[in-house]
Amino acid sequence: MPPPKPGSWNDSTTLARAILHDRAERRKWLGRMVLLPLAMLAIGLWGINDWIWESPWRVLFWWGGCAVATCAVILFALYDALAVIREERSNR
Repeated sequence: MPPPKPGSWNDSTTLARAILHDRAERRKWLGRMVLLPLAMLAIGLWGINDWIWESPWRVLFWWGGCAVATCAVILFALYDALAVIREERSNR
């Protein structure tokens, strides 16, 4: 079997494992992820508020996207909390 190409699924899973298994790296990514919904909230409220409210579809897509981004951050924070509990229990 030929070696996998660079940028393949194996590289992606290796990167994900490196991020998910290191507490400091998880926290860095969590901090970066929080910036997306915060930026969307600020832009939606102060930057393009009038443009968004011109169409119900824009409202749905913009605030729906903000909700999805927020849910992703919440799920990642929950994963981090559970991983910390698991790490602390295994260190006893």
